[in-house]
Amino acid sequence: MAAEFDFNLIRTFVLLYEMRSVTAAADALGVSQPTVSYGLGKLRKRLGDELFVRGPGGLVPSSEAERLYPPLRTAIDQMDVTISAATEFDPSGPVSFSIGLSDLGEVNSLPLVLAELSARAPAATLQVHAIDIETAPDELTRGKVDAIVTSPVLDSVRLSRMPLFTEGYVGMVAADHPRLRHDNPTAAELRTERHVVVDGTSGHAAAWQALRRYGVEPDIAVRVTRFATLPYVVQDSEFMAIVPERVAHTVVRSHPVRTFALAWPIQPVEVTAYTRRTPGRSAAQTWFLDVIRTALQDLP
Repeated sequence: MAAEFDFNLIRTFVLLYEMRSVTAAADALGVSQPTVSYGLGKLRKRLGDELFVRGPGGLVPSSEAERLYPPLRTAIDQMDVTISAATEFDPSGPVSFSIGLSDLGEVNSLPLVLAELSARAPAATLQVHAIDIETAPDELTRGKVDAIVTSPVLDSVRLSRMPLFTEGYVGMVAADHPRLRHDNPTAAELRTERHVVVDGTSGHAAAWQALRRYGVEPDIAVRVTRFATLPYVVQDSEFMAIVPERVAHTVVRSHPVRTFALAWPIQPVEVTAYTRRTPGRSAAQTWFLDVIRTALQDLP
């Protein structure tokens, strides 16, 4: 009994460290907030350290908590691997999942995830959330969203990261663009065009960075906030846009636009799925992560 109690205390500590919230830790453990607070009190007494103090953004770990977290995190991981091997999720009944996607993800990745989810769990429902990069780690660790698929790096020890695919870039113009009519325009030809770029935290800053690097930034005519806006702007203008290749293949089928190879080398971007780490991740969330992996990972 003592060993089981100690393990529960370790799990409580790890969740408090990662979630920085008694409420969120209690939700993840399926217990009341007073139970978590009682466990924290036991830990403080046993270890002779405050461990966490309240700060403006939630609980702030002490230096002793910082020291303890890595080995205790490893111990929890090893235990959860053993437990999860004997735990299965049954997708046959009604179940609901949530996923965070950018506007690009809703256009390109969502149909693939939906197809895989429907094939495995016909009664499942899916809620799609817009991504806010600043709050994404908290939304994952607090259970507000089951998974996030994005290209910006979410650097948090509280999250599990699974690379899915890398994506390059192509140029896009109206189908009847008067000048860029072939598949391989030169850098000189591209430099004479006016451009539409996407600002913000989309994770695809490489496009406008390339324009700056190759001296085209003064020719930026329009700045928008969403990649999904680009085909509508481009199709009715003489402007040019640099877009992720997968999305370009999708919009060409539904908009009067055409794509072409870029004369400028642009570093491909990596798209990644993020979930909260165990403990706290349910068997259903682990199953849903595999749905995302199967639908998106290593696609051509």
